[in-house]
Amino acid sequence: MTAPLTAPVLSMTGVRRAFGPEQALDGVDLTLEPGEIHALVGLNGAGKTTLMRIALGMLRADAGSVRLDVGAGPVNPLGAPPATWRRVGHLIETPFAYPELTVRETVRCAALLHGLARPAAGPAADRVLAELALDHWADRRTQTLSLGNRQRVGLACAVVHEPRLMVLDEPSNALDPAGVVRVRRWLADAVARGAAALVSSHHLDEMARLADRITVLHRGRVVGTLDPQSADLERQFFAMVYAEEAA
Repeated sequence: MTAPLTAPVLSMTGVRRAFGPEQALDGVDLTLEPGEIHALVGLNGAGKTTLMRIALGMLRADAGSVRLDVGAGPVNPLGAPPATWRRVGHLIETPFAYPELTVRETVRCAALLHGLARPAAGPAADRVLAELALDHWADRRTQTLSLGNRQRVGLACAVVHEPRLMVLDEPSNALDPAGVVRVRRWLADAVARGAAALVSSHHLDEMARLADRITVLHRGRVVGTLDPQSADLERQFFAMVYAEEAA
């Protein structure tokens, strides 16, 4: 049995990143604790996706430190060994899919790429397809699916190996209301089993139902946090954003 995590799964301190003259991130501090869903919210261009890409080693920060700890001690994602990435799953912008393969084949390939042994990859794929209500489409090519179902396939590929850290950029994008509810329940169950999730969204109402903690980003800076249980999150969110604009 895998030992429970105790230290932060993700720690980011003073992270800065610019793209030419545009300061995308400006001194961001963020932590993700074991068994937590930590939501990032902000307007378009706030820096949410850039922050997630740096957390995953897809981009290099100009300054600051980033550490992942998924069970074998903290490591910099830029030099993390394969054993670390076998415990991490992500969905960033475009869902992973092979258009010429069926849904089941695509998810099974994702399982193999994440280090599952061949005998385990098929059952793992079938399990997550059932959990995300994709078994009806399991034998269809992914290129024939609706945008919402392709999004769920991408999520299945990100989590088929039961990662300890999930980094999910707009996971409910393009989903219908039933799909949103199913993904929400699935994510809550995964975290209850010991995973941790960093999730971005534009939808405050959805994050209020899902997240343990909400961080507000605006123009690359953390401008505050929201209590998911408090009333009128939208008013609080815009108050933070407008105060930052006026500063």
